[in-house]
Amino acid sequence: MVSAIIIDDELYAREELIALLKETGQVEIIASCNNAIEGLRKVNSLKPDVIFLDIQMPQISGLEMLSMLDPDTMPKVVFVTAYDEYALKAFEDNAFDYILKPVEPSRLAKTLKRIKSTSVRVDYTPLLQEQLELIPCAGYNRILLLKPEEIELAYSDQAGVHILCDGSAKSENAVSCSLSLKLLEEKTCLIRCHRQYLVNPTAIREIRLLDNSLAEIITCNGAVAPVSRRYLKTLKDRFALS
Repeated sequence: MVSAIIIDDELYAREELIALLKETGQVEIIASCNNAIEGLRKVNSLKPDVIFLDIQMPQISGLEMLSMLDPDTMPKVVFVTAYDEYALKAFEDNAFDYILKPVEPSRLAKTLKRIKSTSVRVDYTPLLQEQLELIPCAGYNRILLLKPEEIELAYSDQAGVHILCDGSAKSENAVSCSLSLKLLEEKTCLIRCHRQYLVNPTAIREIRLLDNSLAEIITCNGAVAPVSRRYLKTLKDRFALS
């Protein structure tokens, strides 16, 4: 049985695809999401074999969401879209599969056959954004879409990845982020200062040197981040410090 998550902002499209997949008896639907932010959280927590992903969605498109997935744990991605076949020629070599709406049962059967018979990891690199324009985060009863330059610190703990924005130096004001520190480091302006911390270099007010070749960063709003020996030299070199 193949585990799957469906991500599409159109309720009718989600319900139709769920019904078609259930009829095959080959797929377990473990989640159904109406936006990319919810879908990102579900993919990270449930680890499906495949996601059926709409391309055109508000706020964060399917391609933008694709860029937010960790390449090391990315499931197979099947785009389900209303784009015509000519427009989708660009996807042929760079996506696992795509299905046109309205979904035909015979076409879906071919996709499921590929899913079950193919174990080769797909290289989605040509479809991915080099830099993320928005970072999806969750606060108390709200969803935030932050620009990378608005972030002062990002750090991880047992509860996940957290972000401190401009003007929020206290940890209780941090918001949760569904992206990994590795992805934030690779696709935003944030730089590594510690195994568990990233910092926006434009938000650094002070690098305070401590004993044993350690240091700590103080941001413009007073947030504090540790600097490990491994990254202290890199920071010094970046700011031409002796």
